[in-house]
Amino acid sequence: MVSRPIPLRSAAEIALARRAGMLAAEVLQMIAGHVKAGITTEELDQLCHDYIVNVQHAIPANVGYHGYTKTICASVNHVICHGIPSAKKLKNGDIVNIDVAIIKDGWFGDTSRMYCVGEPSILARRLVRTTYEAMRAGIQQVRPGATLGDVGHAIQSVAHREGFSVVREYCGHGIGRIYHDEPQVLHYGRPGEGLILKPGMVFTIEPMINAGKAATTLLPDGWTVVTKDRSLSAQWEHMVAVTETGFEILTPWPDGYGDYAAI
Repeated sequence: MVSRPIPLRSAAEIALARRAGMLAAEVLQMIAGHVKAGITTEELDQLCHDYIVNVQHAIPANVGYHGYTKTICASVNHVICHGIPSAKKLKNGDIVNIDVAIIKDGWFGDTSRMYCVGEPSILARRLVRTTYEAMRAGIQQVRPGATLGDVGHAIQSVAHREGFSVVREYCGHGIGRIYHDEPQVLHYGRPGEGLILKPGMVFTIEPMINAGKAATTLLPDGWTVVTKDRSLSAQWEHMVAVTETGFEILTPWPDGYGDYAAI
């Protein structure tokens, strides 16, 4: 249920959201070369923090958010989302999602992507690729007159086709001057149902796909969400604006990694 009116952004406002989104995407590009076996996720967090503050002159949006103390979320293998950076080292074969959000001139940018450490298993690579394809399928549905049900159905169709499951407890969200705004963007649904999309809406599409069952468990730290069956999980996230004719991705990855040639 929508609890607040959904903002319809002007061209000037979308330009500010685009700037914030591109800065967030730039952080993920910067950190890519550092995601290797032997580095800790805490070290990755510090690199991202320093880059956001000292190079971009922006604000790490996650620090202090509901008591969270880190700049990024680093979710490794069976961690679905909100993994807290730690002193644990990455190892060959790991898959890791890094999720980053920044604030620039009062506007939020939020994006995440997967990284492969060394040579992950065939299953891990298939999951990472499928999750990317699911996100892209959802984005391709975005246009005036389409519904969020169209978006969710496209995502779950890709996941289910490969025998994977879609996490239901966590979803995409509106974003702008508020980090998590309306609407909620579910990654499953029925065509033609749900909110009708209009030009000026800005939100994230960020499916979390599990290799096993969809059930989740929240760890005692109050943040880290893992697969209940300990199966692998993957996630990709873009910020998207609804345009007059379709969509614009506001968080394009500068190295073209979104074309997926590297996976």
